[in-house]
Amino acid sequence: MRAQRVWNVNGAASIGQLQSKLDDLNKRLNQLESQHPESWKLEELKASALSLSREIDDIRCAEATAALRELLRK
Repeated sequence: MRAQRVWNVNGAASIGQLQSKLDDLNKRLNQLESQHPESWKLEELKASALSLSREIDDIRCAEATAALRELLRK
């Protein structure tokens, strides 16, 4: 069985805050792509954006799984 991350969503790691960071990264990516399309920073920012989007997805999946588990328990 594959290991799963267990997320404890609190004020420091809420989906809203992570989504805001992802939005900021995407804005910076767009600016950088238009100004310096061959910049090495592009790859670094893209990797950060992908990592954040995966983290958001993981949290959402964990929340949905917990909600489903609770429904099935009842």
